[in-house]
Amino acid sequence: MHRQRGVALSGLLFWGVIIAVVAMLGIKVAPAVIDYYTILKNVKAVAASSSGRTVPEIRNAYSKYSEVDHTKTLEPSDLDISKDGNEIVIAFSYEKRIHLFVNVSLLIEFQGSSSGRS
Repeated sequence: MHRQRGVALSGLLFWGVIIAVVAMLGIKVAPAVIDYYTILKNVKAVAASSSGRTVPEIRNAYSKYSEVDHTKTLEPSDLDISKDGNEIVIAFSYEKRIHLFVNVSLLIEFQGSSSGRS
């Protein structure tokens, strides 16, 4: 007799549910992570081009970058702008709550800095 090979229905259902949950998490979390990296890119670009600028000018420059990239998550007033030696350092932190299902949400705390240190 030939031995049967394959996946049992229970195994197929188990792995199907696991893959669906991971895919759902990925689909819901990916936009927040992409938004974070866009904000970080904008902050680094503003910091690199902001030598000799005042704080309101730096905030205005970030506002223009975020307007082009359509990022509404972080306002220019939320930026923490300081000076480290001759270098302008722009830091930020914010929380993003992602609704998963029913009354379950995922809270992600994002923070970044133009200096590379969080």
